Amino acid sequence: MNNAYKLGLVSISFRQHNPLEILQAVQKAGLSCIEWGSDVHAPAHEIEKVKEIAALQKQYGIECSSYGTYFRLMVTPMEELLPHIEAAKILGTDILRLWCGPQRSGADLTPAEKEELFDICRQAEKIAAEHGVTLCMECHQNTFTERVSDAVELMQALYSPHFQMYWQPLHDDPAKNVASARAIAPYSSHLHVYNWNSHARYTLADAVDTWRSYVKEFTTPRTLLLEFMPDNRLETLVTEADALRKIIGG
Repeated sequence: MNNAYKLGLVSISFRQHNPLEILQAVQKAGLSCIEWGSDVHAPAHEIEKVKEIAALQKQYGIECSSYGTYFRLMVTPMEELLPHIEAAKILGTDILRLWCGPQRSGADLTPAEKEELFDICRQAEKIAAEHGVTLCMECHQNTFTERVSDAVELMQALYSPHFQMYWQPLHDDPAKNVASARAIAPYSSHLHVYNWNSHARYTLADAVDTWRSYVKEFTTPRTLLLEFMPDNRLETLVTEADALRKIIGG
C-alpha cells in the first residue's frame, strides 16, 4: 500500500461540534480531507453557511472529499438534487453520497417498486452526468443497496462513472465483509472506516489487520474516511487517525 490513499473524516461523526472545531481536529490528526454532512454542518439550502465552510477549508488546508447528503432516491423530490450538487461544488467536491430507495432493504421492494427505483436512479445519473458529478450509493441498512447482490445489480444496470458506490463493513463476520468488498470494489470510490459490530464500538487500532484485508480488495487507492469514534470524543480522532495510517502502511 502507498500514500496515494486520501485519509479523512466524515463530519457527522461529530454533529455536536461546529465546522471550525472539526477542521481544527482534522488538521491536528494529520488528515487531509473531510466529508461534510448536509443534515447539520452544511445544509444544501444554507448557501452562506456552505460558503463559510469552504473558506475555512482553505484556511486549514483541508480538502472536501465528498458531500454526505440525506437525499433519498425515490423519496426526496428530484428537483432537490440540483441544490445539493451546487452545495457540493461550493465545497469543492464532485462526489455526493446519496441513499438509495425507501427505508427498506431491496429484499422488501416489490418488482414494480424496484423498476420505479431503477428509473429514478437513471434520471439522477443523467443529471449527475450533465453537471460533472458522481452520485455514490451507500452500503447501508434499510436502503436498496444494503445487500451486495442488489447493489451490484444496480451498478451493472446503470454502468456509469457518474453513479457509483461507497463501501463499508456491514457484517460481524470479517470473511463476509471481505466478500462484500470484493464484489463492490469495481464500482466504488470512498470507504467509510470504523471498528464496530452489532454489539458495540471499538478502537480502530484493534482492527488494523482486519481492515488491511478489506482494503486489499480495492486494487487502486481509495479515499478512506473515519466514521464515528468509539467514544464519540473529538480528542479520540488523533489515535483513530494513527490507526488509519497503519492500515495503509504509513
